[in-house]
Amino acid sequence: MRGCDLVLIDVQTPTDGSHQPQYRSLEEACRGIGRYLSPGQVVILESTVAPGTTLGVVRPLLVEASGLRAGLPEGFGLCFSYERVMVGRLVHNIRYYPRVVGGIDAASTSRAVELYRKVVRAAIHGTDIVTAEVAKTVENAYRDVQIAFANEVALICEGLGVDVYAVRQLVNGLPDDPTLPQANPVRHMHFPGAGVGGHCLPKDSWLLLHGYQESLKRRGFFPVGNVAGDLSGGEQLSASRPVSLLKAARYLNDWMPCHMVELLEAGLREAGRGLRGSRIGVLGYAFLEDSDDSRNTPTNRLLVELEKRGAESRVHDPYIRETETGQRIEEDLEKALEGCDGVVLMTRHSVYRSLTPARLEGLLRTRVVVDGRNTWDGQEFLAGGFIFKGVGKGNLAKSLSPTRRNYPPC
Repeated sequence: MRGCDLVLIDVQTPTDGSHQPQYRSLEEACRGIGRYLSPGQVVILESTVAPGTTLGVVRPLLVEASGLRAGLPEGFGLCFSYERVMVGRLVHNIRYYPRVVGGIDAASTSRAVELYRKVVRAAIHGTDIVTAEVAKTVENAYRDVQIAFANEVALICEGLGVDVYAVRQLVNGLPDDPTLPQANPVRHMHFPGAGVGGHCLPKDSWLLLHGYQESLKRRGFFPVGNVAGDLSGGEQLSASRPVSLLKAARYLNDWMPCHMVELLEAGLREAGRGLRGSRIGVLGYAFLEDSDDSRNTPTNRLLVELEKRGAESRVHDPYIRETETGQRIEEDLEKALEGCDGVVLMTRHSVYRSLTPARLEGLLRTRVVVDGRNTWDGQEFLAGGFIFKGVGKGNLAKSLSPTRRNYPPC
C-alpha cells in the first residue's frame, strides 16, 4: 500500500445455494486495505457485486479500518469500475471495450478515469457508483434472459415439430435499418443449448435482484412480491406484481440440463431401454468450448440428474481431469464411449465436431445420441441408424411425449 496512488480490488464475489452474495473475500480485502489506507489514495472495486455494495459494504469497512472519511481530498477516494471480460479475450476486452467508472465524488472519478486512460483505447464513461453497479449486473442479466428466451423458443419448436435453428435464421434475417430508429426491425435471437455456466451469468441476475430487495428494505418497503417468491401462480392476471422475468430466466437456464435428460430418456425408450441401469457417455465438462474453465458448468446438473435416475455416467473432456465432486474424467474419447447406451453432448469442443455415425457405431452398445449444442447433423445420424435428439430439433423428434414445463423441481 505504501506509495500507491490507487488500489484495485479484484476478488471473487460468489452467491450461495440460496442465491445470496458471499462477500467474505471482499470484506477481508477491505479490512486489510483499510489498515494501511492514507488520505488521498483511491480504492477502486472491480469485482461484480450487488447494487449498493460499494457504498453499503466497502465504504463502511474502509472507514472503520482506516479511521478516515470517505471522499477526497481529506479522506480516501472510492470508485466502482467493472471489467467486461470473458475466457480467451481478457486482455483484448480490457483494452478495447468502453469502461464505466462510478465514483463517490468527482475527484475520485477523475483519478480513476486518469488511470484507465493509460490502458483503455475506447470511451470511458463517468457516472455514480450505484449506476455503475447496476449497469454491470444488467449487462449479464440481459444476456441470461436472451438465452432463456432462445431456450423457451427451442422447447416450443420441439413441441411444434420444427427446427429452432431454422426459425432463428429467419428471425435474425430482419435487416438493421437505421432509417427509422424507433422501429428498427433488427433482431438478434441467441442460441439455445444444454445450459448456462461460467462465473458471471449464473449469479449476476441474483446479485441485481438482491441489491434491489435490500434497497427496498432500507427504505421501509417490503412488498417485493414474486421477485422474492417462487414461480407458482401468476396464471391469472391480478393487481399484484407478476413473477420476475430475471428469476424465471435463471430457473429455465438452470433447468436445461434436466431437459437433456428428458431427451435422452425419450431416445432410450425408442431403443427399448430405460435410463436406469444404462451407461451414458457425457461429452464436455467445461462450460465454454475449447477451454478448461468449469465454473458453474451445467454438466454438473446433468450428472446429478443422471445419478438420481439410476444411470451410470462416463465423462470426457480434453482439458479437465476431474469433476468438482472428484469423479474421474476420461482422457481417451473412445474409452469413455465404449459400451455406452447413449451419448450426451454438453460442450462444443472442437474435438467432438468430427465425430461421425461411422465412428460411434462400433463404440456404443445402444445407438442414442443427444446433441445439446447443435454440433452434429441430425439427419446424417438418423440415416446411419441412430436415434438422434437435439435441443430445439422438433423436426427430428419421433416419440418425445409432451412434458410438464415445471422448471424448478428438477
